[in-house]
Amino acid sequence: MPARLIHLIALYLCLMVTTVCQAEPADLLSDYDIAESDKGINALPHKQIVDICNRIGKKLSSVSKQDCLDGNFDSPRFYSNRNNLILEKHFHARPDLHNAPRILFLGGIHGDEYSSVSVSFKWLKTLQENHSGIFDWHFMPLTNPDGLLQKKSSRVNANKVDLNRNFIPAETAINPIKHWQTYAKKRARYYPGTSPLSEPETQAIHQLIEEIKPDVIVSVHAPHGILDYDGTITPPKKLGPLRLKQLGTYPGSLGNYGWFVKQIPVMTIELKHAGIMPKRKDIDRMWTDLIHWVKLRTDGDGTLLARKSTP
Repeated sequence: MPARLIHLIALYLCLMVTTVCQAEPADLLSDYDIAESDKGINALPHKQIVDICNRIGKKLSSVSKQDCLDGNFDSPRFYSNRNNLILEKHFHARPDLHNAPRILFLGGIHGDEYSSVSVSFKWLKTLQENHSGIFDWHFMPLTNPDGLLQKKSSRVNANKVDLNRNFIPAETAINPIKHWQTYAKKRARYYPGTSPLSEPETQAIHQLIEEIKPDVIVSVHAPHGILDYDGTITPPKKLGPLRLKQLGTYPGSLGNYGWFVKQIPVMTIELKHAGIMPKRKDIDRMWTDLIHWVKLRTDGDGTLLARKSTP
């Protein structure tokens, strides 16, 4: 039988059985990804997740494409200036825990701080393997994909804005633009943008804060090699090799916004090197110390959850 006739018969049978055959393969995959992931089924990763993971794997020697895909990230909803996907992963607390501490974890706010992104992916993997459900975690391991993924990675985003100066400043803080013009001497790498939350990346973080109402925000940076902290709840004295050294906040920074505007403690982990990964034992020690501190500061007066029980 001629091949063309076989093809026509097969097409006719397909159309008789289901109209799905009329869709393009890419459409089928997209529908499957979104519908099945929404149902919680172990579906294929969304094509946008595959694309961004492929680019991250090519950029970072310490995070492979497969490492990224293994993150099993949530369905896409946040995008950068250049329409790059901002990955997010929610680790839910156990349903029987009605007052579990909520932690928002952010990496890669500055695109040239490679280690902050890599370590965030390492800790995300650790959490996947050991999540007990006693805490509620929301991870964004790379909040500035445009800064990281361009040919020469940069601190700022594609709109040349320092995302860590683009949040809403406290009422008592100096105007971010005035601070940049005077104290920062108009250095381009600290430009705060035309107005607070002018950037899609900071808008995404702001939306998450409004949605999940975290009890603490953890942000990973480099290369000061210290542990910074904003808030009145007693901070840890150290995380692994990093010792506590509170630097204060800048107008429009996440620390200034998180604590002085939203009254959410902000822990800033400043790794020692931007381009060199910490030793494996130090990565593990920092994570262990972080978990220990959250457990220690969960219940009782002056702790993370105390304000929830206040009438």
